[in-house]
Amino acid sequence: MYKLVSKLIIYRDTEGDSILSNLAQIFKEVEEVATDNTASHNGQPATPAVNKIGNLRNRTLDEIHRLLDLATDYGFDKNLWHNYIAYLLAMTETPFTLVSEKTGRVEGSVNGFVKNDMAVFKLLFDYDFSHVEARLGIDCFSVICNYQSVEKKPHSYNKNVSTRIRELSDSLSDAKDAEGFYDAVMDFYEKYGVGQFGMNKAFRISTRIAAYDAGVDRSDILVPIIATSNVTLDDLIGYEAQKAELVKNTEAFIDGRPANNVLLYGDAGTGKSTSIKALLNHYYERGLRIIEIYRHEFKYLPEIISIIKGRNYKFIIYMDDLSFETGETEYKYLKAVIEGDLEARPDNVLIYATSNRRHLLKEKFSDRDYDEDDIHHSDTVAERLSLSGRFGVSIAYFRPERKTFYDIVTSLAAKNDSITMSREELLAEADKWALRHGGLSGRVARQFVDHLGS
Repeated sequence: MYKLVSKLIIYRDTEGDSILSNLAQIFKEVEEVATDNTASHNGQPATPAVNKIGNLRNRTLDEIHRLLDLATDYGFDKNLWHNYIAYLLAMTETPFTLVSEKTGRVEGSVNGFVKNDMAVFKLLFDYDFSHVEARLGIDCFSVICNYQSVEKKPHSYNKNVSTRIRELSDSLSDAKDAEGFYDAVMDFYEKYGVGQFGMNKAFRISTRIAAYDAGVDRSDILVPIIATSNVTLDDLIGYEAQKAELVKNTEAFIDGRPANNVLLYGDAGTGKSTSIKALLNHYYERGLRIIEIYRHEFKYLPEIISIIKGRNYKFIIYMDDLSFETGETEYKYLKAVIEGDLEARPDNVLIYATSNRRHLLKEKFSDRDYDEDDIHHSDTVAERLSLSGRFGVSIAYFRPERKTFYDIVTSLAAKNDSITMSREELLAEADKWALRHGGLSGRVARQFVDHLGS
């Protein structure tokens, strides 16, 4: 295996501390110990060799443990080794794979190097572990190549990545030779892309952001959100005009036509955040990705944009419940990114925000009073209100009328088989619930139905 891995050219980045490179080094040392043993006394390995075999066995089991953790995270099954090789090919970002993501198959001399690597991966994919198992006295590779995983709930692992990786694994299994292996991988890149942006729907700032500040690779700043909501726009009852305007802008964005940043504002619990989450599910297959960011993370916006601007996806930077109190200055980072920085915002990036406030910054009547210490008082007020003006589309979401509230309740209740009360009784109870829980809204309706079905 070590000789195979050392022949990689385009995919040499799969080395380092990867499971593959570590196993390759271990297998190399296993061969060296086996060679030394041929000269041992009476055909028996010397004590140092026995100790080294024990050490190599432990190191091998460490890598198997890492592979099992990966399989748990991504819901792999059956042949975990095949899944792992597919995972490496799908997730490794190189100049070649990034170009393939944008243009599909590329012509040129680089294809010779790629096909060399695919021949190597084909041999690794079909690798016979029996001789290593015999020398180390283990059978773990036989187990992982015929693995039966415990059934997992969809939200307990990264289902999006799992589905795509296993699809690639199956295609690679069907490949008869290195050329077929190459075709399967190139088809995958053209269809799905590569790396975490190709595989995942949504992302957030890493909790290791402090470590990033200390010098961690910038690629670590974003991490996937494993379990995303499966809500659709049809699940949001009412607000048809609002949804239509949001879809129109997003369609233009996905199609590469001019589109605007969007502010969804209005009453709490009316479906602003739900609308944006539904967009992700609707447009994911067409290349939409969402990055969720909070206001204390705004200083990282330029870095995030520099990471995503060259990718073959459309990114919505999503800011939920956005507002600023008097004296807070984080909004200035956002203003510069939206419109005002020397570097133009990339065509594949938009900002969608939700807020209960139309103008995002807290406003007081005292702000209207003349401040004798402020020479340009009107400019100060205008500066505070200028942020919301940088969203080209503003969509209002207000509390529903009672009829719409009833429609939401009955629609949600119809999806819950455990709720059997009559419509009249259901709506009477819904009125009581709304009275005690803040009035009419989609969120209150959802909470009411969840309470009945619990």
